[in-house]
Amino acid sequence: MVSTQVSTSSRDGRRWPGRLVLRSASPILAGALMLAGCATTGNDANPGPSSETPTATAAATGPTLIGVDQFASLLDAPNVTVINVHVPYEGELPDTDAFVAYDQIVGDQALPEDRDAPIAVYCRSGSMSEEASAALVEAGYTNVRDLEGGMIAWEDAGRDLVMTDR
Repeated sequence: MVSTQVSTSSRDGRRWPGRLVLRSASPILAGALMLAGCATTGNDANPGPSSETPTATAAATGPTLIGVDQFASLLDAPNVTVINVHVPYEGELPDTDAFVAYDQIVGDQALPEDRDAPIAVYCRSGSMSEEASAALVEAGYTNVRDLEGGMIAWEDAGRDLVMTDR
């Protein structure tokens, strides 16, 4: 019996939207699946997270996972709505625009009316923001960025959280 697992996460837990990680007892089957995937999707078409300002291409691949430095640059960028989706409140990044529970984000008044406007979401570890950003893309938002590793990664990079009475 041959067992093949297909996922968008690597063994170390990092997510790579648009890429598949194959684990198989059969190298021949894994190779065939990889070739089939390349023939239909073109691996070069989606190289993974980029440092570019959010664009409308995010809708084709879903939300884009970005690192701390890229996310920090969005905090100062004009017209980017930055949303903390973590519940309960455990701190925030500077210049956060709104606080919306991850499972209630779609339809919230804090979202821009323009579904192509850039939105940057984060939470404590990345799991709630992953769910929220996927829901936003499913609701038609085309320009969604998600902080990989959340506030934990932010602090691990030597950056400070803001703590307020919420």
